Amino acid sequence: MAVQELYEKDFFEWTQRNAKLLSRGRLDAADIPHIAEELADLGRRDRREVESYLRRLMVHLLKWQAQPGKRTVSWQVSIDDSRAQIEGIFEQSPSLKRFAGKSVADIYARARRQASIQTRMPLSVFPSECPYSFAQILNADFLPQN
Repeated sequence: MAVQELYEKDFFEWTQRNAKLLSRGRLDAADIPHIAEELADLGRRDRREVESYLRRLMVHLLKWQAQPGKRTVSWQVSIDDSRAQIEGIFEQSPSLKRFAGKSVADIYARARRQASIQTRMPLSVFPSECPYSFAQILNADFLPQN
């Protein structure tokens, strides 16, 4: 079966065969269009992962600030874990840090809504603009005060 046919039938086998072909310099036999598509998808996946961790982090920062009487170790662990995951992604893909810094406002809008839903507090309780700088969000020692 041609490697191009494997893409839809057996993705794992497709990856293995294309890896061998590329490592041997056999570009003529490799499935270049699908390889290019998959590489682009990898970048989008990493971007979505950063967005997800940032959103989770912001939700917990908002909850930490808005509900001091309900602060739990699990919130603090989630905050710490999110920061560690984001830091790990940035170490592997530093350009995603620029993307994340530019996306804070958009990500915050969704985090604000989720914080409102999770706390059952009105949306108006949470600032309409992100109250934290990007540096604060990523700072392992930063926890907002109420």
